[in-house]
Amino acid sequence: MSPGRPDPPDRSTDAAGRADNVDNRRRWQALGVGLVAAFMTLLDVSIVNVAVPSIDRALGATPSDLQWVLSGYALTFGLVLVPAGRFGDARGRRNAFVLGIALFTLTSALAGLARSPEWLVAARLVQGAAAGIVNPQVTGLIQQLFRGPERARPFGLLGATIGISTAVGPLLGGLLIQAGGEQHGWRWIFFVNVPVGVVAVLLGWRLLPARPSGGPSRHRLDPVGVLLLAVGVVLLLLPLVQREQWHSPWKWALVPAGLVVLAAFGLWERRYARHDTPLFDLRLFRFRSYTLGALIALVYFGGFTAIFFIFTLYLQNGLGYSALVAGLAITPFALGFAAASALGGRIVNRYGRPLVAVGLLAVVLGLGAVVFVLRGNPHGSVPLLTAVPLLIAGLGSGLVIAPNQTLTLSQVPVAQAGSGAGMLQTGQRIGSAAGIAGVGAVFFSSLAETHGNWSTAFRHSLLLATGIIGLALIAALIDIHRSRRDPQPPTRL
Repeated sequence: MSPGRPDPPDRSTDAAGRADNVDNRRRWQALGVGLVAAFMTLLDVSIVNVAVPSIDRALGATPSDLQWVLSGYALTFGLVLVPAGRFGDARGRRNAFVLGIALFTLTSALAGLARSPEWLVAARLVQGAAAGIVNPQVTGLIQQLFRGPERARPFGLLGATIGISTAVGPLLGGLLIQAGGEQHGWRWIFFVNVPVGVVAVLLGWRLLPARPSGGPSRHRLDPVGVLLLAVGVVLLLLPLVQREQWHSPWKWALVPAGLVVLAAFGLWERRYARHDTPLFDLRLFRFRSYTLGALIALVYFGGFTAIFFIFTLYLQNGLGYSALVAGLAITPFALGFAAASALGGRIVNRYGRPLVAVGLLAVVLGLGAVVFVLRGNPHGSVPLLTAVPLLIAGLGSGLVIAPNQTLTLSQVPVAQAGSGAGMLQTGQRIGSAAGIAGVGAVFFSSLAETHGNWSTAFRHSLLLATGIIGLALIAALIDIHRSRRDPQPPTRL
């Protein structure tokens, strides 16, 4: 080198740095596509609730038809989560993601074009299955693209997506119905998915990795396990989602039958694992983080989802507010949820399960405050009275869903990421259905006993939902106590 001249740059190092930046940018872009898809599919769980009156008038649907429009989506959604997650683990998440989004986009268009209740119900059933294909791929993608503590932030974003999509559904549905008119505005609830879905298909194919490295692509997909799990989930969910239309008490006999089939599924999976990769590896339950986290998620969603169901009924049917105002009333919860989810994702690795316990406590206190401000016959605007308590509950919920999901999946191997996430989400769907059935039953029975006192019925059912969330808090406290007394060493499958 000539004296006084700077050394030439290390081009190999620069190239490696640029490659790292490109790879890092690409994985965040892939995550962005996944989050948009998750938002779209989860939004359709709640957004249709406010459209029921319009659908009834436009198509002349019976109460049974309307129930299937609402619950059929949730039923098929929960049905395919674990098989779809396993398929993504084995054959590549990009293939499963693109297939699911393409099918979801097509069925959204068909739902918007429906000319009869039967047409709409059929479209919603397939649309729910498509949503179930997509969602475990998003969680598996986070497990695949991020490692260790860096998963906290993307899981925080996913948690915010889950909460906001659930809470903002009635608001967005009210806006679309108001813009499109009472007669045809409900169709835009489905049509709005089409352009977003088309873009998601194109970007998903370009940005998502084709196949996880080292994935078990050579293995079969365990068809007997798929069948047993499907039958068990249907037997459990069917009497819950059809609770209002199926009046025979014999429907509840399906619940123990479903538990028996799920027990058979567990036995089969244990046997199948001796010679091949099962649909779901039961050894994941050796991880206390997975077992306790799945239990907390199941119980929390039993109370969390039911809140929006009864609050929307109370505001629209009981107090006569419009769909738009009913949606706006839930906005404080959604805003608190979004803010706390972003924070919770960043600090969960520092505080662990105690952060989830703090969030659950905040939810219980916030919902208790809602009951308090609505005591007697409330005077004034109910959306204004409940704004601050719902904001507190939303902040708490943001510290529950995303951090709990991060902790639950923290020890799950990447090769089981899709099926592990699918089972976690299946528990959430079962919890949601059971919670809506139980809380809804208390709501309607209280409404009948009080001769149409909507405020009393809402308070009674909200107390039950709060109690269910309290059970999740107890489970979190038990996990904290056990962790301090007996720290679990790392476990290998």
